[in-house]
Amino acid sequence: MSVFFIGLDLGQVQDYTALTIIEKIYPPDEEYLYHLRHIERFPLHTSYPDVVDKVKEYLQSFQTDDSVYLVIDSTGVGLGIMDMFIKEYLYPVGITITGGNEVNHDGTNYKVPKRDLVTCLQILFQSERLKIAKGLQYVDTLVQELGNFRVKITTKGNDTYEAWREGQHDDLVLSVALACWYGENMQEGFVIVEEPLVEGVFEY
Repeated sequence: MSVFFIGLDLGQVQDYTALTIIEKIYPPDEEYLYHLRHIERFPLHTSYPDVVDKVKEYLQSFQTDDSVYLVIDSTGVGLGIMDMFIKEYLYPVGITITGGNEVNHDGTNYKVPKRDLVTCLQILFQSERLKIAKGLQYVDTLVQELGNFRVKITTKGNDTYEAWREGQHDDLVLSVALACWYGENMQEGFVIVEEPLVEGVFEY
């Protein structure tokens, strides 16, 4: 049996919808790893019903004994779109991205500070536990997004994460972060580690 996490960052008019599929690997006597198996960016203006249908196809393609978790950015418009996935019995986990400092949840709906999502990627990259194959489509775009992602501290003391220049997309890196964060925290509890973001691509 394998465990998979589908991260879905829902776009709007000017933003792409991004989907990534990550497999959680349990090597004997070692820490578990995450292998990025698929990256997809939907064309701009793709309708939400079409996105739901595509996600449903992916979910139906897994083996019957696989455990698959669909993790969706439910921030803003995403909260309403979640209902479309629920009506199709796709059992999504919703993550509303906040600028706060604490994680809260009600059932499978979570409120997660953006710093926690990025910190999760920091930990996995620094420990070389997130493996990305160079041959995947959009992998260069993902690496560029990772490199452009920066931390800024506002005058109020809150952390905000944004691309290095205005207009840059972060849909791919957020979809990976959603999947990995839930993979790390669905059983183990919530972890916050203050470390600088490191860049890198690790082949498996």
